Amino acid sequence: MTTKISVRDVQKTFVNDKGEEVHVLDGVNLSVVEGEFLAIVGPSGCGKSTLLNCLAGFETASTGAIEIDGEVVRKPSRKRVFVFQETGIFPWYSVWDNIAFGLGDLPFEEKHEIAMRYIRLVGLEGFEKAYPSELSGGMKQRVEFARALAVEPDVLYLDEPFGALDAFTRLEMRREIVRIWQETGKTCILVTHDVEEAVELADRVAVMTRRPATIHSVLDNPLDRPRDPDDRRFRELKDSIFEILGVERRV
Repeated sequence: MTTKISVRDVQKTFVNDKGEEVHVLDGVNLSVVEGEFLAIVGPSGCGKSTLLNCLAGFETASTGAIEIDGEVVRKPSRKRVFVFQETGIFPWYSVWDNIAFGLGDLPFEEKHEIAMRYIRLVGLEGFEKAYPSELSGGMKQRVEFARALAVEPDVLYLDEPFGALDAFTRLEMRREIVRIWQETGKTCILVTHDVEEAVELADRVAVMTRRPATIHSVLDNPLDRPRDPDDRRFRELKDSIFEILGVERRV
């Protein structure tokens, strides 16, 4: 297995409005294998999204190093794409236009082929000309995934991508992202506060401590997909993560 992402002793300190130093990340070490689906969980405000921003090049680590494919991450790259909780699709563009937006000056025929490939992949065939106002929350999120995938990234960063969806749509989209990940083979890193979501989706789950945060543990998830939350092994893994987080589980 090839290491795709290497995080070595990363620390991150911000200066707040009062001029005080705020230590967010404290010696984070992590490696991600190419094609892996990794989930990151941790207490609220511990720095999960900060770590993701450093991985993507939106933030710079105060000390330590982050490498992707052996190269130090210094800035954002088209090869590494974010999918956020709140969809960033353009309301004045159709589904097709939104997905084709990042394809730049490619010839129309090539652009159309790529856009339609990902429209089909995310299950939106027939909605090419629809506008976001005509779509459900889950469909908008599918557009977001298709637009991210259309630029052929190596890595997908998923920052609470289902948090704004209702419970039923969230469950549906979990199944969809697993299908999309399996079909594309992309390296995916998911930040989530939902432990059940992490166990359902990920090959491994990295558990962060409270701030200033480090990685407490990285747990393997050997369960076959699709995963059943009622399965005893699923519950046991979930309970192990809650125990690390210091959350008491009541049956």
